[in-house]
Amino acid sequence: MASAATKLPLSSLLQLSRTAVAAAGRRLIPNLPFSARGYSKMAGPIGNNDHNDVTRVLFCGPYWPASTIYTKEYVQNYPFIQVDEVDLEQVPEVIHNYHLCVVKNRRIDSDIIAKATKMKIIMQYGVGLEGVDINAATEHKIKVARIPGSTTGNAIACAEMAIYLTLGVLRKQKEMDAAVKQKDLGLPVGETIFGKTVLILGFGSIGVEVAKRLRPFGVKILATKRNWTSNTVPCDVDGLVDKKGGPEDMYELAREADIVITCMTLNSGSVGIVDHKFLSALKKGSYLINIARGLLLDYKAVFNHLESGHLGGLGIDVAWMEPFDPEDPILKFSNVIITPHIAGITEYSYRTMAKVVGDVALKLHTGEPFTEIEFVN
Repeated sequence: MASAATKLPLSSLLQLSRTAVAAAGRRLIPNLPFSARGYSKMAGPIGNNDHNDVTRVLFCGPYWPASTIYTKEYVQNYPFIQVDEVDLEQVPEVIHNYHLCVVKNRRIDSDIIAKATKMKIIMQYGVGLEGVDINAATEHKIKVARIPGSTTGNAIACAEMAIYLTLGVLRKQKEMDAAVKQKDLGLPVGETIFGKTVLILGFGSIGVEVAKRLRPFGVKILATKRNWTSNTVPCDVDGLVDKKGGPEDMYELAREADIVITCMTLNSGSVGIVDHKFLSALKKGSYLINIARGLLLDYKAVFNHLESGHLGGLGIDVAWMEPFDPEDPILKFSNVIITPHIAGITEYSYRTMAKVVGDVALKLHTGEPFTEIEFVN
């Protein structure tokens, strides 16, 4: 795997598979997400679309603009693929014109899905599908898919961001910024990762990459995962994790942790899972890092534990409402740092995902089987 900073040459990005060429609001609504069914490995061909001259791809909303730009660049030499981006509010009005939808942060509920009369695939520019009513899509014979983070560099990029945020809160980023402005030297006094116990909540592809990068820091690693069978973990777990458990063990493991990093999938069972009970189980002064989904954290519980000093610091790349309110009271704490939902966004990962979306559109147009995406229904 190339590093997250590696750029794919434009010539590579424009090179399509031989088979394909030959054949040719404003906010993430904080409601409970739809429960997804178990992920199936890979679906076969869905069939030609019913609009044979042009296959139309819809990107929902203006956020994460590179996703639309890079995808347009990738398919620019193929006039039978049309890529459009519309405002979040316009999606229900135009979705009936499209065959492939990239949801980004638009909630695609049953009402919108009922209007998607030409739709063949609804997918995410990444992994999370909590905003899609998968059951409704299934009823309307629309496939729903994600792009596995392990194949695009997304998981690696998210893991690096987890380390970045962890270092930021431990070394007191906001206080360092203030010290520079005040021309102070030798302040603040921070902490090292070395010697800490880190709890990774959710040991999927991102959690594994986080653990790989944490190990050289000299830490003890704890992790939770629903299923620890060998076919669900693509690595030597014993070499990475010192103590593992299921969701039912998270409170016991929390009592040992100095740092918690959330890498869990958001679903109806995990909304608000980092709550008062969990945070109270942590040692006083522990740190919390979230690079998964904002709604995994109970806002009030996190705020109260920051205010009381029980929580030593918070580093988040995702928020309860997005885009996040820069005047939100939680940002007033000197031990809170936030980044604008960019953990998985690097030149490499976004160019790679643009290629995936472009190839899916081309194969949808020609009726080729899909090998780049993972279907969930």
